[in-house]
Amino acid sequence: MAIQVHGGRYRRKRYTPMSEINVTPFVDVMLVLLVVFMIAAPLLSVGVPVELPKAVAPTLQGLDEPLAVTVDEEGTIYLQEKEVSLGDLVPALIAITAGNQERRIFVRGDKSVPYGVVIEAMGAINAAGFTRVALVAQAPRVER
Repeated sequence: MAIQVHGGRYRRKRYTPMSEINVTPFVDVMLVLLVVFMIAAPLLSVGVPVELPKAVAPTLQGLDEPLAVTVDEEGTIYLQEKEVSLGDLVPALIAITAGNQERRIFVRGDKSVPYGVVIEAMGAINAAGFTRVALVAQAPRVER
Protein backbone atom coordinates (compact mmCIF):
# COMPACT_ATOMS: atom_id res chain seq x y z
CA MET A 1 0.00 0.00 0.00
CA ALA A 2 1.21 3.41 -0.77
CA ILE A 3 1.27 6.21 1.72
CA GLN A 4 1.16 9.77 0.53
CA VAL A 5 2.07 12.86 2.50
CA HIS A 6 -0.22 15.88 1.98
CA GLY A 7 0.28 18.91 4.13
CA GLY A 8 1.88 16.95 6.93
CA ARG A 9 -0.88 14.36 6.97
CA TYR A 10 -0.53 10.75 6.03
CA ARG A 11 -3.21 9.39 3.74
CA ARG A 12 -3.72 5.94 2.40
CA LYS A 13 -4.25 5.58 -1.30
CA ARG A 14 -7.42 3.70 -2.08
CA TYR A 15 -7.23 0.47 -4.02
CA THR A 16 -8.75 0.85 -7.47
CA PRO A 17 -9.68 -2.24 -9.44
CA MET A 18 -7.99 -2.76 -12.79
CA SER A 19 -10.50 -2.21 -15.57
CA GLU A 20 -8.34 -3.61 -18.41
CA ILE A 21 -8.52 -7.14 -19.78
CA ASN A 22 -5.26 -9.06 -19.84
CA VAL A 23 -5.25 -10.93 -23.17
CA THR A 24 -1.85 -12.60 -22.80
CA PRO A 25 -3.19 -15.89 -21.33
CA PHE A 26 -5.86 -15.99 -24.03
CA VAL A 27 -3.26 -15.59 -26.78
CA ASP A 28 -1.08 -18.29 -25.19
CA VAL A 29 -3.96 -20.77 -25.13
CA MET A 30 -4.91 -19.97 -28.71
CA LEU A 31 -1.33 -20.48 -29.94
CA VAL A 32 -1.11 -23.86 -28.20
CA LEU A 33 -4.41 -24.93 -29.77
CA LEU A 34 -3.21 -23.74 -33.17
CA VAL A 35 -0.05 -25.84 -32.90
CA VAL A 36 -2.02 -28.91 -31.76
CA PHE A 37 -4.42 -28.65 -34.69
CA MET A 38 -1.61 -27.99 -37.17
CA ILE A 39 0.06 -31.22 -36.07
CA ALA A 40 -3.11 -33.30 -35.81
CA ALA A 41 -4.81 -32.23 -39.07
CA PRO A 42 -2.43 -33.99 -41.50
CA LEU A 43 -2.73 -37.20 -39.49
CA LEU A 44 -6.52 -37.21 -39.92
CA SER A 45 -6.49 -36.97 -43.71
CA VAL A 46 -7.18 -40.15 -45.65
CA GLY A 47 -6.11 -41.04 -49.16
CA VAL A 48 -2.89 -39.08 -49.36
CA PRO A 49 -0.84 -40.41 -52.28
CA VAL A 50 2.60 -41.57 -51.10
CA GLU A 51 5.47 -43.60 -52.52
CA LEU A 52 6.05 -46.32 -49.94
CA PRO A 53 9.27 -47.92 -51.19
CA LYS A 54 11.46 -44.93 -50.26
CA ALA A 55 11.52 -43.51 -46.75
CA VAL A 56 13.74 -41.49 -44.49
CA ALA A 57 13.61 -43.09 -41.06
CA PRO A 58 16.08 -44.06 -38.39
CA THR A 59 17.40 -47.60 -38.48
CA LEU A 60 15.83 -49.95 -35.98
CA GLN A 61 18.37 -51.10 -33.44
CA GLY A 62 18.25 -54.47 -31.75
CA LEU A 63 20.42 -57.26 -30.50
CA ASP A 64 18.71 -60.16 -32.23
CA GLU A 65 18.99 -60.83 -35.95
CA PRO A 66 15.63 -60.06 -37.59
CA LEU A 67 13.86 -62.52 -39.82
CA ALA A 68 13.19 -61.30 -43.35
CA VAL A 69 9.92 -61.93 -45.14
CA THR A 70 10.22 -60.81 -48.77
CA VAL A 71 7.53 -60.37 -51.42
CA ASP A 72 9.06 -60.17 -54.89
CA GLU A 73 7.67 -58.48 -58.01
CA GLU A 74 5.58 -61.56 -58.92
CA GLY A 75 3.98 -61.77 -55.46
CA THR A 76 6.02 -64.77 -54.34
CA ILE A 77 6.67 -64.83 -50.60
CA TYR A 78 10.07 -65.81 -49.21
CA LEU A 79 11.05 -66.47 -45.61
CA GLN A 80 14.74 -65.63 -45.47
CA GLU A 81 15.77 -67.19 -48.85
CA LYS A 82 13.22 -70.02 -48.89
CA GLU A 83 10.02 -69.72 -50.93
CA VAL A 84 6.84 -70.31 -48.89
CA SER A 85 3.13 -69.93 -49.53
CA LEU A 86 1.00 -67.50 -47.52
CA GLY A 87 -0.59 -70.45 -45.70
CA ASP A 88 2.79 -71.92 -44.74
CA LEU A 89 4.34 -68.59 -43.67
CA VAL A 90 3.02 -68.51 -40.09
CA PRO A 91 3.84 -72.16 -39.22
CA ALA A 92 7.35 -71.66 -40.63
CA LEU A 93 7.81 -68.48 -38.55
CA ILE A 94 6.62 -70.25 -35.39
CA ALA A 95 9.01 -73.12 -36.07
CA ILE A 96 11.99 -70.82 -36.67
CA THR A 97 11.33 -68.59 -33.67
CA ALA A 98 10.38 -71.50 -31.38
CA GLY A 99 7.20 -69.61 -30.46
CA ASN A 100 9.05 -66.42 -29.45
CA GLN A 101 6.56 -63.76 -30.56
CA GLU A 102 8.93 -60.93 -29.59
CA ARG A 103 11.34 -61.77 -32.42
CA ARG A 104 11.82 -58.94 -34.93
CA ILE A 105 10.42 -59.57 -38.41
CA PHE A 106 11.17 -57.30 -41.37
CA VAL A 107 8.74 -57.39 -44.28
CA ARG A 108 10.27 -56.33 -47.58
CA GLY A 109 8.04 -55.73 -50.60
CA ASP A 110 9.05 -54.93 -54.14
CA LYS A 111 7.71 -51.54 -55.22
CA SER A 112 5.95 -53.06 -58.26
CA VAL A 113 4.01 -55.67 -56.25
CA PRO A 114 0.41 -54.76 -55.37
CA TYR A 115 0.11 -53.26 -51.90
CA GLY A 116 -2.50 -55.86 -50.86
CA VAL A 117 -0.07 -58.76 -51.19
CA VAL A 118 2.37 -57.18 -48.72
CA ILE A 119 -0.47 -56.31 -46.33
CA GLU A 120 -1.81 -59.90 -46.47
CA ALA A 121 1.61 -61.18 -45.43
CA MET A 122 1.87 -58.61 -42.62
CA GLY A 123 -1.68 -59.37 -41.50
CA ALA A 124 -0.98 -63.10 -41.29
CA ILE A 125 2.18 -62.46 -39.24
CA ASN A 126 0.40 -60.03 -36.95
CA ALA A 127 -2.62 -62.35 -36.51
CA ALA A 128 -0.22 -65.08 -35.37
CA GLY A 129 0.74 -62.85 -32.43
CA PHE A 130 4.07 -61.48 -33.59
CA THR A 131 4.28 -57.90 -32.30
CA ARG A 132 7.57 -56.61 -33.69
CA VAL A 133 6.81 -56.47 -37.42
CA ALA A 134 8.23 -53.65 -39.54
CA LEU A 135 8.23 -52.65 -43.20
CA VAL A 136 11.61 -52.17 -44.81
CA ALA A 137 12.05 -49.31 -47.28
CA GLN A 138 15.01 -48.04 -49.23
CA ALA A 139 16.38 -44.70 -48.11
CA PRO A 140 16.36 -42.12 -50.90
CA ARG A 141 19.68 -41.08 -52.36
CA VAL A 142 21.03 -37.80 -51.08
CA GLU A 143 22.88 -35.87 -53.76
CA ARG A 144 25.57 -33.50 -52.58
